[in-house]
Amino acid sequence: MMKERFKTLMLNPKDHVAVALENIPSGTVVQVKCQDFSQEIELKDDIDFGHKFAVRPIIKGQDVLKYGEVIGSACADIEVGTHVHVHNLEGKRGRGDKIVSH
Repeated sequence: MMKERFKTLMLNPKDHVAVALENIPSGTVVQVKCQDFSQEIELKDDIDFGHKFAVRPIIKGQDVLKYGEVIGSACADIEVGTHVHVHNLEGKRGRGDKIVSH
């Protein structure tokens, strides 16, 4: 388990994810801080610059928060430290098939 200082971003303490501000290899332990939230997280996947990783367990079907806003719904259970992207997150914004017509 590598413990190095890598930069991450989490803007709302209720968020389910944080963002890598540089490429971070799997196995690295990162410190994620946001207001009163502070946690060391071991990454289970390589996380590329700008990509998200879970800072809390996320249950399949649960809304996922980033920057205090819902960005999508989990397509599978997501463990802490896991990459969160199109393989396990279904976006809700801009989805023509999710528009309800009146």
